[in-house]
Amino acid sequence: MPDAIFADPTLARLYDPLDPDRRDLDAYLAIARELGARSVLDVGCGTGTFGVLLAAEGFGVVGVDPAGASLDVARAKPGAGRVRWLHGDATTLPPLQVDLATMTGNVAQVFRTDDDWAATLRGVRAALAPGGHLVFETRDPARRYWERWTREQTYARTEVPGFGVVERWTDLVDVSAPFVTFRGTFVLPDGRELRSDSTLRFREHEEVEASLAEAGYVVEQVRDAPDRPGLEWVFVARAGRGRA
Repeated sequence: MPDAIFADPTLARLYDPLDPDRRDLDAYLAIARELGARSVLDVGCGTGTFGVLLAAEGFGVVGVDPAGASLDVARAKPGAGRVRWLHGDATTLPPLQVDLATMTGNVAQVFRTDDDWAATLRGVRAALAPGGHLVFETRDPARRYWERWTREQTYARTEVPGFGVVERWTDLVDVSAPFVTFRGTFVLPDGRELRSDSTLRFREHEEVEASLAEAGYVVEQVRDAPDRPGLEWVFVARAGRGRA
């Protein structure tokens, strides 16, 4: 089930206003151009920011996400009509042939079990055209990024146009390697508190490479993330020949 921050209608509407800086997507747009992609599958597309950006740049775009509330926000955005939005995940895709698949933000880390991660990789590969690429990011567990997820370091008070002032912060709930659980708290203008718990899996570099090879990919590059230098890896993997 999707986390409340994506599945709750109120939190889904607040997602973009509370996190408006998406310069992290610039690197993915640049990679799409670099690889000569014409069509992109955005796995875990959320509220559709990247999908709409890609479509505006002339790419054919399919966005898939299991959170219906987030897709409702995506479909209401200017230019959203140029994107094909799908409610589901990489294991429920209709027949597709795209040049590039992406998983931005935390998407690659929400798959907690080896089986779920492997099924996702296989589903994406089936949607890739011959020679197509999968690009995604995942945080380096050695950097212990979760230690920053405290109320003291994450508290913010934001005026949301047409909605009011929203207070929010993150609390670290549990660290049981390779899993990290944290809770987002949101205080609405009427005093209501909404919470969203999330658990991410922090995979080691070698673990990610092995899982890609098992699913039939060839890792071409592992890059640094421009928006979080030294904290995470960006994997660029090509679908290999034959079936995994």
